[in-house]
Amino acid sequence: MTAPVILVLDTDPPPRLGRLAGRAVVRYADGRTLAGLLPGADVLLVWDFTSDAVREAWPGDGPRPRWVHTASAGVDRLLCPELAASPTVVTNARGVFELPIAEYVAGLVLAFAKDLPRTLELQRQHRWGHRETRGLAGTRAVVVGAGPVGREIMRLLNALGVQVALVGRTARRTIHGVEDLDRLAAGADWVIGAAPLTDATRGMFDARFFGLLQPSAHFVNVGRGALTVEEDLAEALRRRWIAGAALDVFQEEPLGSRSPLWEVPRLLVSPHMSGDTAGWRDRLGEQFVSMYELWSSGEPLPNVVDIRRGYVPSTDIPD
Repeated sequence: MTAPVILVLDTDPPPRLGRLAGRAVVRYADGRTLAGLLPGADVLLVWDFTSDAVREAWPGDGPRPRWVHTASAGVDRLLCPELAASPTVVTNARGVFELPIAEYVAGLVLAFAKDLPRTLELQRQHRWGHRETRGLAGTRAVVVGAGPVGREIMRLLNALGVQVALVGRTARRTIHGVEDLDRLAAGADWVIGAAPLTDATRGMFDARFFGLLQPSAHFVNVGRGALTVEEDLAEALRRRWIAGAALDVFQEEPLGSRSPLWEVPRLLVSPHMSGDTAGWRDRLGEQFVSMYELWSSGEPLPNVVDIRRGYVPSTDIPD
C-alpha cells in the first residue's frame, strides 16, 4: 500500500513529523512550488500560516488534497471559493493558542490599569512621577468573539474581578448576540477583539464604534488585523475619544517601519506574538501528528472548519 503524501507549506521542517516516518511521505513546498505539488498530495499542512499561497494555488488543475490543516486559529488566508466548493476537509489549530492569548490580554489589561507604559517612560526620563492607578475589580469588559479564545479571556478576566460580557454571532445562554454589542461597548472599560475574520466582522471596529466608547475605555485586538480600521483607531486615540489601545494583529504584517501606527499616542504595538509562548511550535507539531493518526485510521477529525462561516463553530450554537 502506498503511503499517503503530506505536503508541508514551508521549507522549514515542523517539529515532531519524524514520528510519521514509514507511515507517510513528507514533501515541502513554498509559494512558488505549491501549485505544482498540490495534485500529488493527500494532506496539506499549512505550516506557514502567514502565506496566501494556498488561496492562490488551489484554483489550479488536477486533484487536490483530501485534508488541509493550518497551524493557526484563523483560516481566512487560505479560504477561496474553489476550496469552499471542494470536498476537502479543513481543520485548524484550535486548542493550542487560547490560554497564551488570554494571558497576554490579561497582562495588557493589568498594564493599562496600573499605568505601566507611563512608569517605564518616566523611568527612562529619570523622573519620579507618583500617581494613582486604577483598580480592576468591578470594571467592565466586552470580549467580542465567543470561541475558545474569547471564553478563555473571559475566564482570566473574571479571576481578576472584571465583569465580562461575551459577544458572539448568535445569542445563547450567557453569550450576547451582536445586536447587543453597541450597548455593552458604550459602558465598557475594556473592549477586547477576539473574533474570526469573516465578511461580517471585517472592519467592525471603526470610527462609529470607537465613538461609542467612554473616554476612559481601552481597546485591545488579538483577533485578526482586518477587524480594526487602523486609521480610525489612530484618529480616535489622537482625539482622545478613548484612553488607550493595544494591537497585536495588523492589516499588513509585519508592520512596516514607516507605518504611522508606531507613533500613535497611547497605542501599544506588539508583533503578533500573543499566542506564542515557549514550545508553541512543538505543540503545533504534536497536534498535527495526533490528528494525522486519526485521519489515517478513518476516525473523525476535531477542529473541522465550517467553510461557510469561516471558523470552527462552537457546539452550543444552534444551526
